[in-house]
Amino acid sequence: MKGGIFRLIGAVMMACMCVCMWGCSDEVTFRWSDGRGSAEIAGFIDDSLAVVTDCREWYEDTETWNGGYYSDVSCGHDRMMVYNYRVQEDGPRWSDSLTNKSNGYHWYQMTDSVFWRWEGDNILLWKVGEKAHEMKLSRKNDGCSESFKIDRIRQWLDGKFIALGGKLDADGKKCQYAVLDTVGRTLAFKRFDEELEWIKECDDVRAWEKDVYCFMPGEHAFGAKLLRNEHDSIEVPIKFTIGTFFGDVLKPNGHLCGLVKGVVVCSGIVWRGGLTFYKDEKVVVNLK
Repeated sequence: MKGGIFRLIGAVMMACMCVCMWGCSDEVTFRWSDGRGSAEIAGFIDDSLAVVTDCREWYEDTETWNGGYYSDVSCGHDRMMVYNYRVQEDGPRWSDSLTNKSNGYHWYQMTDSVFWRWEGDNILLWKVGEKAHEMKLSRKNDGCSESFKIDRIRQWLDGKFIALGGKLDADGKKCQYAVLDTVGRTLAFKRFDEELEWIKECDDVRAWEKDVYCFMPGEHAFGAKLLRNEHDSIEVPIKFTIGTFFGDVLKPNGHLCGLVKGVVVCSGIVWRGGLTFYKDEKVVVNLK
C-alpha cells in the first residue's frame, strides 16, 4: 500500500516538473508554404519542349522541453511541367507532382523523357506522363577505391548509362566514372581503360547506339569540338566554348540543337539559364 502511494506521489511530482519545464517532449509545428518556388529547367524533349521542376517550401519549428528552439526549412511536393519553349503559351502542356516531404527537388535529365534524382542511396526515376518510382541500387567499386558524387547520368553503350560527377582525369586509384545498369540495378564505379581513356578530356559525353560522342574543349575560347569516337569531328553550325547534353538535345554554349542523321541541326533558340528563351536576341518565351 505504501509503495503504491509513493509511486503515485512520484508520478505527480514528475508531471509537475514537466509542466514547470515546458513539457517533457518537444513540440513541433509544421506548415507548407502557400505557393511554389525554386523553379528551374531540368531538361528538354525533342526540339520544342522544356521540362521545368519546382517545389513547395515547408517550415518546421521545434520547441524543446528545456525552452530551446530551432527551425528547419526545406522543399517538397516536387512538381514537373512540360512547356513549349519556341512559342509563349498559357501554361504547361503536362504537369504532375509528388507527395514527398523533402529529400531534394533538383531533377536531372537521363534520357529524352526520363528524369532522375537521388532518394537516399537509391535513385528516383520519373518519366514524363507517368508516375515516379524508386529503384534500389547495389553499388560497387570496380578497379578503383575512391568513388565520387554523381550529378550527371547519360545514355551509354550496351543499353547502360554512364554516371559522371568527379574528375574524369582523376589520378591514382580514384574512380573516374560509373556505369549504371538499370536492368541489373547496379552502379559500378570504374577507371577508364585504354580504349576509353580519351574521354578524360571531355566536358560532357554520351553514346548513341555504338558511337561515343564527346564535347571536347578547345585550346582557345569558341574553339570546342563535337567528336564521335575520338577522331571523327562533327561540324557544329555555331562556334562554342563548352557543350552539354540534355537527353537527345545538344547545347553548345546556349544554343539548343539536335543530331539528325549524324548532322547537328540547331533550332535558333538560345537558353542562357533561368526560365527565359531567346531568338535573334529577343525574348520568345518567359516561363517565370
